[in-house]
Amino acid sequence: MPDYTVILDDLDVAMRLGIHPHETTPQRVRLSVHLRVRYAHPPSADRIEEVLDYDFVRDGVHALATGPGFALQETLVEAVASLCLADARVREVRVRSTKLDIYPDATVGCEIVRTRD
Repeated sequence: MPDYTVILDDLDVAMRLGIHPHETTPQRVRLSVHLRVRYAHPPSADRIEEVLDYDFVRDGVHALATGPGFALQETLVEAVASLCLADARVREVRVRSTKLDIYPDATVGCEIVRTRD
């Protein structure tokens, strides 16, 4: 069974993320998601129905961004990982979030790797 890595990289969204008073309004957050996906066989018909359509990840992240928000980046990356693992073909997911505007000289982020048992 072949494994493929599907990548959604540098997705910028505005969302509520943080614990500080100035973080109650949406701020820029960049997300990158790497999914290791296992298929029963290599795609042969060159049709989207044979593979994981990464639109569901992008749409899910946008839905999370328009929700009530998160206090912690750790909670955000867990939510994105859970979203991805809802597809049984996903064997492993790596999610990275980065706050882009906290410091003038650095970004701050969090990364998680979750694997299917």
